[in-house]
Amino acid sequence: MKLRCAVLDDYQGVSLASADWSPLADRVDVRVLREHLTDREELVAAVEDCEVLVVMRERTPVDAELLARLPRLRLLITSGMRNASIDVAAARARGVTVCGTASSPAPPTELTWALLLGLARHVPAEAGAVRESGPWQSTVGADLAGRTLGLVGLGKIGGRVARIGLAFGMDVTAWSPHLTEERAAEHGVRLAKDKRDLLAGSDFVSLHLVLSARTRGLIGEPELRAMRPSAYLVNTSRAGLVEGAALLRALREGWIAGAGLDVYDTEPLPADDPLRTLPNVLALPHLGYVTEGNYARYFGEAVEDIEAFLAGAPVRELD
Repeated sequence: MKLRCAVLDDYQGVSLASADWSPLADRVDVRVLREHLTDREELVAAVEDCEVLVVMRERTPVDAELLARLPRLRLLITSGMRNASIDVAAARARGVTVCGTASSPAPPTELTWALLLGLARHVPAEAGAVRESGPWQSTVGADLAGRTLGLVGLGKIGGRVARIGLAFGMDVTAWSPHLTEERAAEHGVRLAKDKRDLLAGSDFVSLHLVLSARTRGLIGEPELRAMRPSAYLVNTSRAGLVEGAALLRALREGWIAGAGLDVYDTEPLPADDPLRTLPNVLALPHLGYVTEGNYARYFGEAVEDIEAFLAGAPVRELD
């Protein structure tokens, strides 16, 4: 009898085309759910017969309550090797194996710069004017060369963002709770003396930290007020790093010039959320990791994870 596998939140409907699932054809029936199911009852009804779930990182939370309602589940696979929305301990307690996949830091790095450049040169407004036969040149762009880029976090993605900033001729500075001068120097950037120093001295601020109890709300009203009125904030990391209400006030009241956002407290972003309509926000639907190469990694290694599990030797298990 075949196992049943559901791939959740495949918004673009590309999971089956992004990898070769044929090695599983005689052992696993795979179904794809393209719509995000926010209603817990609908979600349970859709997947309660499944032994295997493949989830995209942090699109659908898999907590202890959901796991208790999925007694057939034996294998849970997430894109990437970290997923804060999965209760791994609860899964392990119920005998569910949790595995991950590789994930490249290149796509979110590239999208960070898409947002930053879009903000600096007013790309959405100018492109819209061209399309709609509006005014020819209605804005004046901000220079990058000679300006200061402040990075909150200098890990795999932050380090890549730093190198690109240096290539643009920017003065790059960085800060995080445990960043050292030696580590900053390895990337050719200056270490800010503290968080406020970085925020107050930067023309562009980009966030690249893991969300944790220590970093949640790291950027609140005092931090946003410390930024220059001409400065831009870019967040392709985690929405919880920034206090949402404070960010809305900052954007509405002009504490900062604008924000480039790819992550939100609620996803998909509600239709009436003001972030959809504020003129100084460049908002994208969490596309940081959404590229052909990353999807090939995610779903190709999901197939490998299932094969290894069926062989009794799971790989890439999450702690």
